[in-house]
Amino acid sequence: MAELKARLRAELVTAMKAREALVVSTLRMALTAISTAEVAGESARELTDDEVLKVLAKETKKRDEAATAFADAGRTEQAESERAEGDILRRYLPAQLSDAELAEIAEQAVAEVTETLGERPGQRQMGQVMKIASAKSAGRADGGRVAAAVRALLQS
Repeated sequence: MAELKARLRAELVTAMKAREALVVSTLRMALTAISTAEVAGESARELTDDEVLKVLAKETKKRDEAATAFADAGRTEQAESERAEGDILRRYLPAQLSDAELAEIAEQAVAEVTETLGERPGQRQMGQVMKIASAKSAGRADGGRVAAAVRALLQS
């Protein structure tokens, strides 16, 4: 069993004993999303820690988007609830990259593609650069932030 999934289950039990309703509901939701991902596809399988992290990142992003939507609609109580759930899920995600670290990864990716092509890549090679930058940032930065950093470099 993936270590992260086992940790989530253990902390769910701890939260249940401590009667922390928000933590319990959030961890149950996360474990359900993981179980759903495990049975998706042609055959059921156990997710690796990296795959579990991707599921948690996706769920965190959903909470952030929902919080924004609720806030825009003037439903502050629901927005706060979604933010709180997102904060609980963030405990299990790796620390996010700073803008400077992300820019450095984007520069490395551009350098690698430049070496392969023999010339500096342009917008047409953004996919190649993104593939490398996304792999290097692996779960530590949102895809939109990675794309923005790469795009800024390719346009300069």
